[in-house]
Amino acid sequence: MALITFSNPEYKDKTVYAVAGSFTETVLKIAKTNKIPINFDCQDGECGSCLVKVTKLNDTKTMGGPLTDKEINVLLQMGKITKDEVDTMAVDDFPTPYRLACQMVVRDEELLVEYNLD
Repeated sequence: MALITFSNPEYKDKTVYAVAGSFTETVLKIAKTNKIPINFDCQDGECGSCLVKVTKLNDTKTMGGPLTDKEINVLLQMGKITKDEVDTMAVDDFPTPYRLACQMVVRDEELLVEYNLD
């Protein structure tokens, strides 16, 4: 099971359990199920409105499933990752702190997810 703490200065932090590795439980879906108000528009990884910052809270190497191609393109356009970081992630499975909530699938890990970033 994944343990996710959602954090935003305007709301009280909320920690929820999620089924890990189901390949259907995105951070956005988990947030919506638990009434956590993450901003979103397209829900398809194309607009970047559901940008979150993810920090691991346990000893796992990765943070969520691998980035999707859509997610990489949007994060590059937003300036949240660089081409060099993309290349490093492809080889080393290096996690990036910025993800799109609609694309990130959780694994068996403990995460802090900061949402509605400016």
